[in-house]
Amino acid sequence: MPGGQRSGGLRTLALVSGVYDFALAVPMLLIAPRLAETMGAPPPVPLINAQLNGVFTLSLAAGYFWAARDVEARRGYLWVAGVLAKGLGAALFVLDHFQRGSPSTFLLFAVTDGSLAILTAILLRRSAGTTGT
Repeated sequence: MPGGQRSGGLRTLALVSGVYDFALAVPMLLIAPRLAETMGAPPPVPLINAQLNGVFTLSLAAGYFWAARDVEARRGYLWVAGVLAKGLGAALFVLDHFQRGSPSTFLLFAVTDGSLAILTAILLRRSAGTTGT
């Protein structure tokens, strides 16, 4: 049952991505200045920008949990959130680090988001033959 195993891998990855984004969203919403300090960045000004990023990230997390319930039917969400958003986010973290000198700790997000984007793309491509997508 290779297709079922691939769906199981996508489901697990969707859940991991959802937990990851949820774990990032909560501090961005509730303690953004402390989170910035921990990461070696200045406090966000205005604070609402960090909180809106928290809302965005919380929305992504909710989408991952939704997609995990039926990954084959919700593959499009995984392409948009798991490959496009995470991949572009990783690239922006790297660019910002080298162009604007953002803290090196931000590169942790580049590695994590980039790895999740690549793994999501691989699993989606591998299971494409079994779903017709």
